[in-house]
Amino acid sequence: MNDNINITEHLIIIDSRDNVGVAPDGHKRALRPIEKGEPVIKYGYPVGRASEHIKAGDTVHTRNLKTALDATADYIFRPEQLPALTENSPMFMGFSGPAGTGIRNEIWIIPTVGCVNGLARRLEGLYKRVPGSSVDGVYAHCHPYGCSQLGGDHRMTQKILSGLINNPNAGGVLVLGLGCENNNIAEFREFLGGTDPSRVKFLSAQDCEDETEEGLRLLGELDRHAGERRRVPCPLSSLTIGLKCGGSDAFSGITANPLVGRFTDQFIARGGTAVLTEVPEMFGAESILMNRAADRQVFDAIVELINNFKAYFLRHNQTIYENPSPGNKAGGITTLEEKSLGCIRKGGTSAVRGVAAMGERIGGGGLWLADGPGNDIVSCTNLAAAGCQLILFTTGRGTPLGAPVPTVKISSGNALASRKPHWIDLDASDPEADLFGPVLAVAQGKPTKNELNAMREIAIFKDGITL
Repeated sequence: MNDNINITEHLIIIDSRDNVGVAPDGHKRALRPIEKGEPVIKYGYPVGRASEHIKAGDTVHTRNLKTALDATADYIFRPEQLPALTENSPMFMGFSGPAGTGIRNEIWIIPTVGCVNGLARRLEGLYKRVPGSSVDGVYAHCHPYGCSQLGGDHRMTQKILSGLINNPNAGGVLVLGLGCENNNIAEFREFLGGTDPSRVKFLSAQDCEDETEEGLRLLGELDRHAGERRRVPCPLSSLTIGLKCGGSDAFSGITANPLVGRFTDQFIARGGTAVLTEVPEMFGAESILMNRAADRQVFDAIVELINNFKAYFLRHNQTIYENPSPGNKAGGITTLEEKSLGCIRKGGTSAVRGVAAMGERIGGGGLWLADGPGNDIVSCTNLAAAGCQLILFTTGRGTPLGAPVPTVKISSGNALASRKPHWIDLDASDPEADLFGPVLAVAQGKPTKNELNAMREIAIFKDGITL
């Protein structure tokens, strides 16, 4: 994909093959007449077909542009010759521990079931940290699940919670249960496997006299252990960074996502691991990712990833292109293909090294694709459960959302950055914008806006029966 853009008569032309340009309001204008049924080209690729004749200069949007997406498809592997990028891997100051390299030293309270969310929040509010501790804070990550779930949903809750418990930003974890839930402590411990008893503590509220007193005592033990950790030199290759967009507008794919993509290539060249998710926002652009597969096995895994998620839509009698959102459309994005072509630019140009299921720990360097929906909270939770220590989150319309891990908000334009400076960490429309320095600063302790605003949410993917 050509990252070079031209500005002609106040229109941004992203690729020389395009037959539409982008106006200052984010909406598309036809560069020449486009006949009914003809592909509309943006980013050098089709973003749908004209549903009526479009005159040169006309606005191209929902009244005259329709998606060309359909159900599951067959794909042909046409591998690209990708440049091999290798650069020196710098060091940064992080926390080394049994769960990996952390960029924060926090204590997390992970409920096994939503029934103890109130207790988790109470413990978070009441706990006073040990003087001199290096612990950055105590945070409860609440959710409504863990009981009355069957089969795949029950397993998914366990997988995501397990991934969060093993995230290296958590120097200590209190696993908080009720006692009678499906995902009770005994069953969940068996699912977790072995854990470091100095890092992970368990509390079943029904099994003790005073659950608040006991919870505070266990938090104290975790604090005394984790609080002895200090930042030490760690290789950049020990970082796994999630790539996410939300509240996108037409400029997300022109400024913010390409900026992240350039960083992604630099980061991967230095040995890092980057994770691109939001599978429905790959629909229409999936062939680009497939042709960047490192080998045939990875290609087959990407095909399965895409077709399985399309089948999920069809299983629920939903069309696969029920996207973009109303806010996306107001910002100038018309079809899912258009949204997807802008979305995948966060992944840069590197080879795709692997595909991971939801809740699967990712590592090994390079660009990975992770299963999951486009929903902001669910996908950010998936990234944290996959081991990402931070997330780069681009946005055109803005959102205060934060994940359990630092979530760097990157605006597509100055208007948002100026209007919501308490949400936005970096403005991608700044011609001097560069992510490498800011990301290293966050990795070494600089708080992101979501951290300063105490915006931390989790949501677990659900696709089944609740009893």
